[in-house]
Amino acid sequence: MSKLTSPTAFSFGAPEAVLDTTLTSYLGVFLNPHGDYYAPPVSLTGLAKLLRANAHHGTIPYFKRNMLRKFYVPSPVLSATDLENAGFDYLVFGMCYFQRIFNRLGQVVRLKHIPALNMRRMKAPDQFCLLQPNQVDPLAFRPGEIIQLKEYDVNQQIYGVPQYLGGLQSVLLNESATLFRRKYYNNGAHMGFIFYTADAQLDPEDEQSLKEQIRASKGVGNFRSLYINIPGGKPDSVKIIPVGDIATKDEFERVKNLSRNDVLSMWRIQPALAGIMPENTGGFGDIEKISRVYYENEVVPMQHVFLKLNDELPSQKQVRFISMK
Repeated sequence: MSKLTSPTAFSFGAPEAVLDTTLTSYLGVFLNPHGDYYAPPVSLTGLAKLLRANAHHGTIPYFKRNMLRKFYVPSPVLSATDLENAGFDYLVFGMCYFQRIFNRLGQVVRLKHIPALNMRRMKAPDQFCLLQPNQVDPLAFRPGEIIQLKEYDVNQQIYGVPQYLGGLQSVLLNESATLFRRKYYNNGAHMGFIFYTADAQLDPEDEQSLKEQIRASKGVGNFRSLYINIPGGKPDSVKIIPVGDIATKDEFERVKNLSRNDVLSMWRIQPALAGIMPENTGGFGDIEKISRVYYENEVVPMQHVFLKLNDELPSQKQVRFISMK
């Protein structure tokens, strides 16, 4: 047996980025007018992708859209499908668009929803265009042909922005915690300890064999035990030195719960309406009272946004909602 003259160290592989979660990957910046239209202050494609980042952030806008649709009275001037799709755009992007459909006399007979993702405000007053895939020039609508409903933004008055922007970091944190946890279990070999040997009788061949055995434990479901025998070795020839487990159950649940609560707050929705399981026997209270408060504080104000469309419609063709019984 040869003696070791210097300590050796090895890693399980190069560091891997679980996900690029920098904010700039999701959000754009204010841009100067470019070409014939203005660029939105926030990346609309990024906001659309964010719907897949978190379970609650991805489903709450559907719930709010359904509540808007539930009390809507369909009419030939605006179908229920056009209304609910526009409502979803309004929740996700902070704005939505309708195209006026005219008859031969120049009267508005119908409103058609136009997806907000690729709609842009042109430099000409009251004119919008639609970006077309694989096309350099956008499709320009006639002046006054498009109706834009939008949230107010104190920084600019061209586009609307969603109300939840302040909570995006919590959405990303929740996503990062879930992805790291999943990566942790899929990896199988977790650097939660230092495997330390200090026995002069451990020759290079045995050392190499030990490395291979540890590496072989890596993989899905491979939480394997390891047996080591060093003839004539001392009691402290091999040591396992813990360096901490950053994926402990308590820490993971704490991050998930805190970021989840932020997501619910940014959407202003009660846990009972978001599919959250209560952690106590008392639950969240009277669901009917919660639903009525939510209706009065959230659904009715959103209805008022779409009731503004009546200013563009003849009196005999109006957008209407029924009241909650």
